[in-house]
Amino acid sequence: MTDYSLLISQIESLAEESSHYIPVMANASALLYAAMPDVNWAGFYLVMDDALILGPFQGKAACVRIEKGKGVCGTSWVKDEVQLVPDVHAFPGHIACDSASASEIVVPIHRQGKVCAVLDIDSPLKARFSEADKEGLCRFARALERIIT
Repeated sequence: MTDYSLLISQIESLAEESSHYIPVMANASALLYAAMPDVNWAGFYLVMDDALILGPFQGKAACVRIEKGKGVCGTSWVKDEVQLVPDVHAFPGHIACDSASASEIVVPIHRQGKVCAVLDIDSPLKARFSEADKEGLCRFARALERIIT
């Protein structure tokens, strides 16, 4: 089981040198990718105008732009809610950046009350993410919101 309290402590410590969003998100994606078993992608998409643009991540090359409301990430952004998807192939409009991905969790990140990014984590296993992961990743996202400048 992933220790989200430890991950939060680690990202807070790493952010002491710089709270700029790029290094914080780069380190956050590296921490999550290394700490979470059975994950093949962990990273961020940033809200820019009317689309999500690829941000810092760990894993294979990814989709560069996701339209508003499209796929799991775009849905999370528009609805401003966590998307915990046990089988991405059953999700209407799923965008297959990596055909090996079978499940996904996406958590909105806020700045000044609006979604400014989404944290996206994929797994090659169906139903990889649990309610405990959802709760832990929401706590991790709230820590990022407090840190990032």
